[in-house]
Amino acid sequence: MSLTVDKSLLNQVLAIAEDAGKAIMTIYQQDDFGVEVKGDNSPLTAADLASHETIVAGLSKLTPDIPILSEESDDIDWPTRQSWTQYWLIDPLDGTKEFIKRNGEFTVNIALVESGEPTLGVVVAPVLETAYLGGKGLGAEKVKDGNSTTISSVTPSQSDVWAVVGSRSHQSPEVADFLTKLPNHEMVAMGSSLKICLVAEGKAHLYPRLGLTSEWDTAAAHAVVLAAGAEMVDAETRLPLRYNQKESILNPFFIAASKELLTADLF
Repeated sequence: MSLTVDKSLLNQVLAIAEDAGKAIMTIYQQDDFGVEVKGDNSPLTAADLASHETIVAGLSKLTPDIPILSEESDDIDWPTRQSWTQYWLIDPLDGTKEFIKRNGEFTVNIALVESGEPTLGVVVAPVLETAYLGGKGLGAEKVKDGNSTTISSVTPSQSDVWAVVGSRSHQSPEVADFLTKLPNHEMVAMGSSLKICLVAEGKAHLYPRLGLTSEWDTAAAHAVVLAAGAEMVDAETRLPLRYNQKESILNPFFIAASKELLTADLF
C-alpha cells in the first residue's frame, strides 16, 4: 500500500498528534512525573511512553500496512528498515529536557517518509497550543488557537539582521565558529523541533545544527520546512538531508534555511 499525501491525511495525522499532546499534558500537569535515564543517557518520562502508545495506536488504525519507527521503538534492525519505501517516523516527545524544565518548548513529531524524503509532517507543541503542518504539494501552515495561517520561509539580504535560531539545551564550538562567517545577526533561542519550524514560518532565517541529532528529531519539521519553500541540507556537502538511507539513524550536521539562501553561497 502506498499512501497519497493529501489534506485529509494531513488532518488525520494532526488529530493523532493532538491526542498524543493531550496524553503528554496529563502527565505534565502532575507535581512529580518521574524521570528515567535511557542507555544513551538521554532522559525518559512516562509522557514519552504515553505519547508513543497513542501515536502508534492511531497510525496503526489509520494505515495498518505502513511500518512505524519511533524513538521509543528504535530496535528495528537495518535489514528490516532498508526494505521500507514508505514509513512513519515519529518522535513522541521531542525535547524531553524542555519537558522536564517545564518551559513548554517540546513537541510531538510525526512524519511520513517516502524513498528517503519526508513528504508529510506534523509538529504539535501542546503547551503552546500550536501546530505546524505541511505536505508535498500542500504548502505549510501554522495552527494557533484553532486559527490556521499559511506560512513560508524568507530570505534575508546582506544588509538585514539575520535571525539565527539555536538550541536552549545544546550548543557547540562549531556553531560559534559558523556564526563568525555570517553578516550582522541575532540569536533566537528555542527548544526541540520548534527551531526548524521558526525557519518554516519566516521568524528565523537560518538554523545551523552542527551537533548530533537523530532522524526522528528532524523529519516532521523537515517536511514542514520543505512545504514552506525552505530546505535542510548536509552542512558539509550541501545535499538535502535524507532518511533511512543507512544503518545509523543519526543525521549529519545540517543547515535549515530558504533555498535561495542556501544556494547563494553566503556562508
